Amino acid sequence: MRKWMLLSAMVFTSVANAANARTAPESPRALFVGNSLIYVGNLPATYAALSQANGQPLHSQMIVKGGARLNERLVDGSVQQALREQRPAIVVLQEQGGTLLCMPDKTACTQSQAALKALASAGRDSGARVFLLGSYQNHPGASAELVKREAAAAEQADIPYVEISEALRNASAIAPELQWYDADGMHPGPALTLLDAIQLHHAIHGRYPERGFVVDAPIYLPKSGLDTELRDANAPPPLSDTPMHIEYSDADVQRINALLQATHR
Repeated sequence: MRKWMLLSAMVFTSVANAANARTAPESPRALFVGNSLIYVGNLPATYAALSQANGQPLHSQMIVKGGARLNERLVDGSVQQALREQRPAIVVLQEQGGTLLCMPDKTACTQSQAALKALASAGRDSGARVFLLGSYQNHPGASAELVKREAAAAEQADIPYVEISEALRNASAIAPELQWYDADGMHPGPALTLLDAIQLHHAIHGRYPERGFVVDAPIYLPKSGLDTELRDANAPPPLSDTPMHIEYSDADVQRINALLQATHR
């Protein structure tokens, strides 16, 4: 009799655990859409790890390709499909650097503004909070003009703008010893990826994060092997030599916080 009671208890526990697993809420999803400014350093995975460490569990996905423009994603329908199938709570859009400066011509600006407006509308209609994450320019005049035009495009699309270019320029002037850029001198290095993630966290939650974190995910280089297929941020990388780990300490996070707050005064 005792044996059967024990067996029944084990079965009941297994069934209860399975039921709890089925009903446990999934973490909210974030969808990042853009180009190499997003995937180099894996901003989506970095933001998810930062968010998790600071009390906001999150699962990040991305639709990215080197040199891609938002108009291309509007035309191919990949973002709209991801919105229908994945139902992200947050959508982060980033345009190719220089496109909103009308490079190579004015058509680039027009297409970018229209695509941003359409993708923002699609995101809102699906229930997501949509943000425009800024790109960056090194030259002071180009940086100021880029921020002006990105802010205007975000306002036209009726979404918040997360400014990067001037924040980066000012922070890197104060702390030039940090690794702001990749070895190629153009793409994000670890410090810039962290700055992006912190700026996003502040825009989304209204506060700066406090805790450091570990990213156990591909830390993509400029040559990534990625295409425009929807991908989980922590999915195995196409190229076997992709680094798979980076750690940001509490001190790293607090240093970038301090730099951002100093430049916002």
